[in-house]
Amino acid sequence: MNRRNALQVISAAVAAASLPVSVWGQSYPSKSIRLVVPFPAGSTTDMVARTYSVQVSQALGQPIVVENKAGADGLIAGQEVSRASGDGYTLFLATNSPMAAGPAMKKNPPYDPLKDFSPIADLGRYTFFMVVHPSVPANSLADLVKLAKESPGKLSYATGNTTGILGVAQFCSLAGIQMTHVPYKGEPQAMLDLLAGRVQAMMVSSGTSIAHLREGKIRALAVATASRSPLLPNVPTMVEVGVAKFTITSWAAVYGPPNMPKAIVERLNKEFMAAAQRPEVKAAMEKIAFIQTGSTPEGLAAHTKEQYDSYRAALRAAGIEPE
Repeated sequence: MNRRNALQVISAAVAAASLPVSVWGQSYPSKSIRLVVPFPAGSTTDMVARTYSVQVSQALGQPIVVENKAGADGLIAGQEVSRASGDGYTLFLATNSPMAAGPAMKKNPPYDPLKDFSPIADLGRYTFFMVVHPSVPANSLADLVKLAKESPGKLSYATGNTTGILGVAQFCSLAGIQMTHVPYKGEPQAMLDLLAGRVQAMMVSSGTSIAHLREGKIRALAVATASRSPLLPNVPTMVEVGVAKFTITSWAAVYGPPNMPKAIVERLNKEFMAAAQRPEVKAAMEKIAFIQTGSTPEGLAAHTKEQYDSYRAALRAAGIEPE
């Protein structure tokens, strides 16, 4: 290459580098996008993923292929996405399990949720209820606290996911009570024993519990969301019943691998937020009591940090040692 050609190549490179970042995203996407979901097909998170993906794929002009990769409370899926290319063709519809609880519960987590992902769009919050078996003489959370204080460790609580584990652990720590933890592999198994009265309490998702609550087979004492649930509007929030410092939240949001181009992140945020406003998406989310929120990528980054810190603090306060 002669000197003139070399100078032309250098000039072209400099010109390309000076282009606005939005130019780099103009051709995106040019092929299908993979959306990794850390839970099985048919799960509530899977429903959220598939509902949004239909709308966003139409807006992008390329299919979004949902790939279920369950296991280890989402850590398997999280590790895979954290190591993927940041070209925008691998996305992660994650929850608090792989992005806060799972890493907080490990001495050596497989990734850093704050450094190894690109936050894209906060989609919303799941609804969890604090419930008891009808045989428990508690019609309020205050009644439950009183019973637990009268007989430390006598009451038992079931858990089927990380939200249940850390949610009840934080509640017990804030209330100054002791209940015996009985872990299960999933909420359905835990619910069977709660319905049978073999365990007395549980913090459980609305999807698993609402039918039983409406039939009176279990009793809701509080809801672990910022506002009351339209599913059971008479059930107060944790804050309303005096657990003001309760911070454990169950959420779903879209992330990508690290170092994604800003233009692609902004485009995806725009399309996911637009999809959230469509009537068919709103209706589908209402059916599963998923409270839509929305955010900028920066807002999701701040929320992820706040929740990761909260989960780690809840573990310490409850005396739960990371494995």
